[in-house]
Amino acid sequence: MNDLIVQLIEGGGYLGIAFLMALENVFPPIPSEVIMGVAGVGVHAGRLSFWPVLFWGTLGTTVGNYMWFYIGHKLGYKRLQPFVEKHGRWLTMEWSDIERSSRFFQKHGQWVVFFLRFSPLMRTIISLPAGLACMSVWRFLIFTFLGSAIWNAALIGSATLLAGWISGFEDVLGYVVLGLIVLGGIWYAYRVITWQPKSPPGEPAE
Repeated sequence: MNDLIVQLIEGGGYLGIAFLMALENVFPPIPSEVIMGVAGVGVHAGRLSFWPVLFWGTLGTTVGNYMWFYIGHKLGYKRLQPFVEKHGRWLTMEWSDIERSSRFFQKHGQWVVFFLRFSPLMRTIISLPAGLACMSVWRFLIFTFLGSAIWNAALIGSATLLAGWISGFEDVLGYVVLGLIVLGGIWYAYRVITWQPKSPPGEPAE
């Protein structure tokens, strides 16, 4: 099973990696750290090449984040708030989460789009307030691509080194992927079943 999972990620080739990285930023079935980690193992084994993996993986990350940016930019606060309040259970978020990330974005400026690409917790959600704030599309895309490229290069390089240093690292990584998929499904089901708004609906953020 572990070999099959690694082969599924590698088997899609560079476009498959781009698709998984885009999907991970929309609905994370497999964390990007694992996708890039498996790709790094493929680079070490000679089945993949570093630069194409980096480019296509980063392109996928940028596309996935742009979807959230586009939603925020096109809907705006007034139309987005009712949607989040209605479907918050399935999104496993509420309006206060978006308001909190919007305040963070406004406080620290547009450079957070670049620096939060290194944060597993906020790198995707920050794209929504960037769109709500009508950040320049090209500025958003450039900051997202560059920040993601640095992070992805670190992930690919680390996995490549570990695969060379640790015997059986590829086998271990396969089990890690399987475990994360199972845990991710359990976590999402738990969030949907137990989800309760922490606060009553409020006014749109300024």
